Amino acid sequence: MRASLAAHESWAKTEDRGARTAAGTAASMARFDKIVDPDGKLTPAERAKRAENARRANFQRMAYLSARARQRRRNPIDGNDA
Repeated sequence: MRASLAAHESWAKTEDRGARTAAGTAASMARFDKIVDPDGKLTPAERAKRAENARRANFQRMAYLSARARQRRRNPIDGNDA
């Protein structure tokens, strides 16, 4: 709880949120660049398009799995899943 409080206070004092998250965002996109073009053979434009699609697919997959888990918690098939 104290960590959450500290995080909220820290973000409340942050003037440039984009600058604060830039390194993480760049690292995340670099990961997807590597996934879609491990050998570095694509053009930068094509790699960027594919990386963005891979990123969107990743978030869509996480949303699907999250929704499925919530549904299973609400409606367990048998008593062992609850």
